[in-house]
Amino acid sequence: MTQATPTPLTDANPLRVGLRMERSPQPCAMVIFGVTGDLAHRKLVPALWALNEAQQLPPGFSIVGIGRRPMSDDDLRQQVRAVLAEESRADTAMLDAFLEGVFYVRGTFEDQTTYQRLAARLEQIDHDRGTGGNRVFYLATPPSEFPTIIEQLGAARLVRHHDEEGGWTRVVIEKPFGRDLRSARELNRIVHRVFDESQVYRIDHYLGKETVQNILHFRFANAIWEPIWNRRYVDHVQITVAEDIGIGTRAGYYEEAGVVRDMLANHMLQLLTLTAMEPPIAFDANAVRDEKVKVLRGARPFDRERVLREAVRGQYGPGWIGGERVPGYRQEPNVAPDSPTPTYVAATFWIDTWRWEGVPFYLRSGKRLPKRVTEIAIQFKPVPKLLFGPTTPNVLAFRIQPDEGITLQFEAKIPGPAVRQRSVTMDFRYGTAFAVAPADAYQRLLLDVMLGDGTLFARSDEIEAAWALVGPLLETWEALPPSDFPNYAAGTWGPDAADQMLETTGRRWRRP
Repeated sequence: MTQATPTPLTDANPLRVGLRMERSPQPCAMVIFGVTGDLAHRKLVPALWALNEAQQLPPGFSIVGIGRRPMSDDDLRQQVRAVLAEESRADTAMLDAFLEGVFYVRGTFEDQTTYQRLAARLEQIDHDRGTGGNRVFYLATPPSEFPTIIEQLGAARLVRHHDEEGGWTRVVIEKPFGRDLRSARELNRIVHRVFDESQVYRIDHYLGKETVQNILHFRFANAIWEPIWNRRYVDHVQITVAEDIGIGTRAGYYEEAGVVRDMLANHMLQLLTLTAMEPPIAFDANAVRDEKVKVLRGARPFDRERVLREAVRGQYGPGWIGGERVPGYRQEPNVAPDSPTPTYVAATFWIDTWRWEGVPFYLRSGKRLPKRVTEIAIQFKPVPKLLFGPTTPNVLAFRIQPDEGITLQFEAKIPGPAVRQRSVTMDFRYGTAFAVAPADAYQRLLLDVMLGDGTLFARSDEIEAAWALVGPLLETWEALPPSDFPNYAAGTWGPDAADQMLETTGRRWRRP
């Protein structure tokens, strides 16, 4: 038998290599506003170091931290070394070489002279380390600082556009991008006065997780799923983002945001769009994001009546987590004793398209639930009961965290002469199948920023469509303060009303 020749992985055949070709980024400097903050220490610095260990950083890569504290380059380098002390077993020479590219500029974000000093330092780095004028500006700051930093970058002429010589410029903006539709539109206007849309990377770390990326490959690279990924075979979809932790020290942020702004308007709608989208014409940034926006625009709008009927909010009270007594939300430090802030949301979404007409998408997220788990579960319609009597429906579940993988639940006959069946599972785990743990989400996303690949980042119209969809929930609930908070105990799966929302349709929530 003649062996088939594999199709080469070339630019002419990009679909064979997934969402982007394997290539190396150009030399560049990454400027981190808020370098002494929690995000930089917990996520950004370890992710950049992981890229360095994997030899995926470009030659001369440099980090420039911006902060208010009186520090020197050596002070920041010592902080980075301390952060990485538990992250790496690398030899000292590798770490020392990495730290040579770490620099610090002190100043406030609203002070023009801060950006003048930054410009001078970047020019020196270009000269000394060969970064070629290529810059990534990372806004790891509170959202209130975004407009100031963006406007100051523009005023200091630190932003180069595609038609200008001297290197490229990109900006990474953390969530939340606005707090409602009006503020998101205003922030987009400010951003677009300084940056072209192609230079803007609105980051959502959920999109960097391997299982989330694998949804597209699973759906569109396997012929067995596409024919049944529709209203004819799917009964409903459940998307769960559960956390067992409380708010910790984040009361200042969480009292303003709540679960809808913190989780539903970004992470969960991203998972919804990837599950429901149509096949893109290519795996490039605009083609994929075009299809995601179509899902949001095809979602049935909420009005006040729908919010009251098909959405539930909750707030955790005292309870037990892992055998330990934990306080309720209103007893957390710096939380108002009568706070109306929701820590739980469940809502029914309908995608009014040809593929999904009549299929409910149930989304829920909450804090102080029994376990930390993120899952997308597609439940298929049951078979007729003529032969076997009641059966358990088939379920395909994407586990996004903590153990990334995919599980298929189906019916099988129990051995023996009697005709009996029970559910069994086929389980795929990344660590087992590929003998390597998935890369951290920020590691993948930071590499994509340096490569100029925006596929896994939100576009301006996507952000606005998401806020337009969830806005009525915020408006309705803010106009009708809750009378029953707290309405679920810590360590339970949420308020009874969320269970009743599904039970009225003959369904029930999964217990992941």
